[in-house]
Amino acid sequence: MTTARSERGASLRISLTSRSTEQTRDLASAMAEVAAPGDRIALLGPLGAGKTQFAKGFAVGLGIEAVVNSPSFTLMTEYEGRVRLFHQDLYRLAGTADVLTGGLLDERQDDGVTLSEWADRFDDSLDSARLTVDIEPRGDDVREIALSGQGAVAARYLAAAERWLDARGQR
Repeated sequence: MTTARSERGASLRISLTSRSTEQTRDLASAMAEVAAPGDRIALLGPLGAGKTQFAKGFAVGLGIEAVVNSPSFTLMTEYEGRVRLFHQDLYRLAGTADVLTGGLLDERQDDGVTLSEWADRFDDSLDSARLTVDIEPRGDDVREIALSGQGAVAARYLAAAERWLDARGQR
Protein backbone atom coordinates (compact mmCIF):
# COMPACT_ATOMS: atom_id res chain seq x y z
CA MET A 1 0.00 0.00 0.00
CA THR A 2 1.03 3.55 -0.59
CA THR A 3 -0.31 6.58 1.20
CA ALA A 4 -0.60 10.33 0.93
CA ARG A 5 -2.07 12.57 3.63
CA SER A 6 -3.45 16.04 3.33
CA GLU A 7 -5.15 18.39 5.74
CA ARG A 8 -7.16 21.43 4.67
CA GLY A 9 -8.69 23.27 7.56
CA ALA A 10 -10.67 20.69 9.51
CA SER A 11 -10.82 18.28 6.54
CA LEU A 12 -8.57 15.21 6.78
CA ARG A 13 -7.69 12.81 3.96
CA ILE A 14 -5.48 9.78 3.37
CA SER A 15 -5.17 8.00 0.03
CA LEU A 16 -3.72 4.52 -0.18
CA THR A 17 -3.50 1.61 -2.57
CA SER A 18 -4.73 -1.88 -1.71
CA ARG A 19 -3.27 -4.65 -3.83
CA SER A 20 -5.69 -7.41 -2.74
CA THR A 21 -9.05 -8.14 -1.18
CA GLU A 22 -7.16 -9.39 1.89
CA GLN A 23 -5.37 -6.04 2.30
CA THR A 24 -8.67 -4.16 2.03
CA ARG A 25 -10.25 -6.41 4.66
CA ASP A 26 -7.20 -6.19 6.92
CA LEU A 27 -7.16 -2.39 6.74
CA ALA A 28 -10.87 -2.24 7.60
CA SER A 29 -10.37 -4.65 10.50
CA ALA A 30 -7.60 -2.45 11.92
CA MET A 31 -9.77 0.63 11.56
CA ALA A 32 -12.65 -1.11 13.39
CA GLU A 33 -10.45 -1.33 16.48
CA VAL A 34 -11.14 2.38 17.11
CA ALA A 35 -14.88 2.21 16.34
CA ALA A 36 -17.18 3.88 18.84
CA PRO A 37 -20.96 4.05 19.22
CA GLY A 38 -22.49 6.69 17.00
CA ASP A 39 -19.83 6.51 14.29
CA ARG A 40 -21.05 6.63 10.70
CA ILE A 41 -18.98 5.46 7.75
CA ALA A 42 -19.95 6.18 4.15
CA LEU A 43 -18.73 3.59 1.65
CA LEU A 44 -18.55 4.90 -1.91
CA GLY A 45 -17.44 3.41 -5.21
CA PRO A 46 -18.83 1.68 -8.29
CA LEU A 47 -20.26 -1.84 -8.41
CA GLY A 48 -17.54 -4.34 -7.59
CA ALA A 49 -15.24 -1.77 -6.00
CA GLY A 50 -14.92 -3.61 -2.70
CA LYS A 51 -17.39 -1.84 -0.41
CA THR A 52 -18.76 -5.12 0.94
CA GLN A 53 -15.22 -6.50 1.33
CA PHE A 54 -14.39 -3.46 3.46
CA ALA A 55 -17.56 -4.12 5.52
CA LYS A 56 -16.55 -7.78 6.00
CA GLY A 57 -13.14 -6.75 7.33
CA PHE A 58 -14.65 -4.08 9.56
CA ALA A 59 -17.00 -6.68 11.06
CA VAL A 60 -14.05 -8.96 11.84
CA GLY A 61 -12.37 -6.06 13.63
CA LEU A 62 -15.50 -5.64 15.76
CA GLY A 63 -15.38 -9.32 16.72
CA ILE A 64 -18.45 -10.23 14.69
CA GLU A 65 -18.50 -13.93 13.84
CA ALA A 66 -21.53 -13.91 11.54
CA VAL A 67 -21.02 -13.88 7.79
CA VAL A 68 -21.44 -10.34 6.48
CA ASN A 69 -22.98 -10.03 3.04
CA SER A 70 -24.35 -7.11 1.10
CA PRO A 71 -27.79 -6.32 2.56
CA SER A 72 -29.14 -5.27 -0.88
CA PHE A 73 -32.61 -6.70 -0.44
CA THR A 74 -33.07 -5.93 3.26
CA LEU A 75 -31.46 -2.46 3.14
CA MET A 76 -29.96 -2.84 6.64
CA THR A 77 -28.59 -5.76 8.62
CA GLU A 78 -27.63 -5.54 12.28
CA TYR A 79 -24.75 -7.53 13.82
CA GLU A 80 -23.65 -7.91 17.43
CA GLY A 81 -19.97 -7.39 18.24
CA ARG A 82 -17.78 -5.29 20.53
CA VAL A 83 -19.82 -2.43 19.08
CA ARG A 84 -23.10 -3.16 17.29
CA LEU A 85 -22.79 -2.87 13.49
CA PHE A 86 -25.55 -1.54 11.25
CA HIS A 87 -24.66 -2.45 7.66
CA GLN A 88 -26.72 -0.61 5.06
CA ASP A 89 -26.92 -0.91 1.29
CA LEU A 90 -28.61 2.13 -0.21
CA TYR A 91 -28.13 1.12 -3.87
CA ARG A 92 -31.83 0.64 -4.57
CA LEU A 93 -32.86 3.98 -3.04
CA ALA A 94 -33.54 7.06 -5.16
CA GLY A 95 -32.36 9.68 -2.68
CA THR A 96 -32.54 11.28 0.74
CA ALA A 97 -36.35 11.00 0.96
CA ASP A 98 -36.14 7.22 0.53
CA VAL A 99 -33.49 6.99 3.25
CA LEU A 100 -35.63 8.97 5.68
CA THR A 101 -38.98 7.32 4.90
CA GLY A 102 -37.30 3.91 4.99
CA GLY A 103 -36.26 4.49 8.60
CA LEU A 104 -32.57 4.07 7.79
CA LEU A 105 -31.51 6.91 10.08
CA ASP A 106 -32.73 6.38 13.61
CA GLU A 107 -31.67 6.65 17.24
CA ARG A 108 -30.70 2.95 17.48
CA GLN A 109 -27.63 3.75 15.44
CA ASP A 110 -26.34 5.97 18.25
CA ASP A 111 -25.50 2.70 20.05
CA GLY A 112 -23.46 1.25 17.19
CA VAL A 113 -21.42 1.93 14.06
CA THR A 114 -23.27 2.40 10.77
CA LEU A 115 -21.57 1.44 7.51
CA SER A 116 -23.59 2.68 4.53
CA GLU A 117 -22.77 1.31 1.11
CA TRP A 118 -23.84 3.70 -1.66
CA ALA A 119 -24.00 6.53 0.88
CA ASP A 120 -24.00 9.01 -1.98
CA ARG A 121 -27.71 8.21 -2.28
CA PHE A 122 -28.45 10.73 0.48
CA ASP A 123 -27.41 14.24 1.31
CA ASP A 124 -24.17 14.15 3.31
CA SER A 125 -25.29 17.19 5.31
CA LEU A 126 -27.44 14.71 7.27
CA ASP A 127 -24.26 12.89 8.14
CA SER A 128 -21.59 15.61 8.30
CA ALA A 129 -19.45 13.93 11.00
CA ARG A 130 -19.04 10.72 9.01
CA LEU A 131 -15.88 9.12 7.71
CA THR A 132 -15.99 8.66 3.93
CA VAL A 133 -14.29 5.64 2.38
CA ASP A 134 -14.14 6.03 -1.39
CA ILE A 135 -12.93 2.88 -3.17
CA GLU A 136 -11.95 2.97 -6.85
CA PRO A 137 -10.87 -0.11 -8.83
CA ARG A 138 -7.53 0.25 -10.63
CA GLY A 139 -7.20 -3.25 -12.06
CA ASP A 140 -8.06 -6.82 -11.11
CA ASP A 141 -7.22 -6.61 -7.41
CA VAL A 142 -5.83 -3.08 -7.06
CA ARG A 143 -7.99 -0.48 -5.33
CA GLU A 144 -7.35 3.17 -4.56
CA ILE A 145 -8.90 3.92 -1.18
CA ALA A 146 -9.43 7.51 -0.06
CA LEU A 147 -10.36 8.03 3.60
CA SER A 148 -11.69 11.47 4.39
CA GLY A 149 -13.75 13.43 6.85
CA GLN A 150 -13.75 16.19 9.41
CA GLY A 151 -13.30 16.30 13.14
CA ALA A 152 -12.51 13.74 15.81
CA VAL A 153 -14.21 10.74 14.18
CA ALA A 154 -12.22 11.06 10.96
CA ALA A 155 -9.01 11.77 12.87
CA ARG A 156 -9.44 8.60 14.94
CA TYR A 157 -9.95 6.38 11.88
CA LEU A 158 -7.18 8.00 9.83
CA ALA A 159 -4.76 7.54 12.74
CA ALA A 160 -5.73 3.84 12.86
CA ALA A 161 -5.07 3.53 9.12
CA GLU A 162 -1.68 5.21 9.54
CA ARG A 163 -0.76 2.85 12.42
CA TRP A 164 -1.77 -0.08 10.22
CA LEU A 165 0.51 1.17 7.44
CA ASP A 166 3.38 1.83 9.87
CA ALA A 167 3.10 -1.68 11.33
CA ARG A 168 3.64 -3.06 7.84
CA GLY A 169 6.43 -0.64 6.91
CA GLN A 170 4.33 0.72 4.06
CA ARG A 171 4.67 4.46 4.69
